[in-house]
Amino acid sequence: MFTLIRTTIVVASIVTFMIPAAASADWDQDKESREWDKKEFNRDETNTAAIELGPRPFFLINGMSKSKLQKKLESCEKGPFHKTNFSIGHRGAGMMFPEHTKESYEAAARMGAGIIECDVTFTKDRELVCRHSQCDLHTTTNILEIPQLAAKCSVPFTPYDAATGTPASARCCTSDITLDEFKMLKGKMDAFDPKATTVAEYVGGTAEWRTDLYTSRGTVMTHAESIQLFKKLGVKMTPELKKPSVQMPYEGDYTQQQYAQQMINEYKSANVDPRDVFTQSFNLYDMQYWLENEPRFAKQAVFLDDRVYTDPRFEASLADMEAIKAQGVNIIAPPMWALLDLNAYGEIIPSAYAEFAKAAGLEIITWTFERSDLRNGAVNEKGNATWYYQTIGAAIKTDSDMYRVLDILAKDVGILGMFSDWPATVTYYANCMDIK
Repeated sequence: MFTLIRTTIVVASIVTFMIPAAASADWDQDKESREWDKKEFNRDETNTAAIELGPRPFFLINGMSKSKLQKKLESCEKGPFHKTNFSIGHRGAGMMFPEHTKESYEAAARMGAGIIECDVTFTKDRELVCRHSQCDLHTTTNILEIPQLAAKCSVPFTPYDAATGTPASARCCTSDITLDEFKMLKGKMDAFDPKATTVAEYVGGTAEWRTDLYTSRGTVMTHAESIQLFKKLGVKMTPELKKPSVQMPYEGDYTQQQYAQQMINEYKSANVDPRDVFTQSFNLYDMQYWLENEPRFAKQAVFLDDRVYTDPRFEASLADMEAIKAQGVNIIAPPMWALLDLNAYGEIIPSAYAEFAKAAGLEIITWTFERSDLRNGAVNEKGNATWYYQTIGAAIKTDSDMYRVLDILAKDVGILGMFSDWPATVTYYANCMDIK
């Protein structure tokens, strides 16, 4: 992928992607349908349902140092609060609910997320389901506790070897089982115990700052089921086409293009307005496929930019961002640390990446809020900053400091939206600052 992106950027003006046309042409395919207006992001024709934010936003605000921001946030404690597209449910509400489950999605909507994510992958019989990775079932579900399904895992459970220090392991993929078998699973918190000697121990390991309180139900979802649920909840949708863990074409005849088209077809079959769908991919080939074959869905597709941490040669530049924009990409989404830096005074400021992206006319979404344990700040006892705050770790002393980060991302960087593992925190901020 690194070579793909770099090569594409260098020769963006001459590259033509040769991708077969989509089988279906139900939607208008003319050039005008590729144009995108930022106002579409905040478009909302659904009724505004009552939402509940719970105590966490207030807890964080009460822990902030006295400042204009703290005073402003404190002044909004009585609301009113409503859903906002600025608040995006990352896999639902994964900080406390098993990710990509019905319960997690419902919790995200209840906390005011206007957009919710289903990461899309496929089963052995090529049905689309919601999972962060094709091969994460051993840490996100109870598959190892169901003998007939555990027997089908790509790599069976192996206990911790104390003599060699080899951690416990397993590898279970959606492509190991059929859709019917997938529906037998129950979602759990994404975790495992590397020193487990039994399956029962292995499926534990939930981080102490998360919880297993809401794991008694973890209803796994197909992609099609997520669409129907999101329609019922009155939220927009942001499916991410996950990179397959199996070799493509799968079984010799299921291509990446068919996979990308199948995902779009499920929205069309459900009569979802393309303006309510923000497709995502780390793969520029997927983006180009949608641009050529499904422009009404592609014009607000989100390019997830992982070059900042996967390509050691990557260096942000205006030319780089302009080349991405020239390929038809309107929204770019790096991890939030890539958008921030510290100045000589230790103050958080927009990064060069952020400045170049905006100068090139790209809109920005970022990830992921509420996915780090910041109870003791962003730097651990060894002096290492947590991943999502790696460029600004020294400035994050408490969990309440995350609101300063969000404020800078919203006002100085100008992001369109924030993925969050606990949407209430972002929803509160967006409502207080009158961000739609």
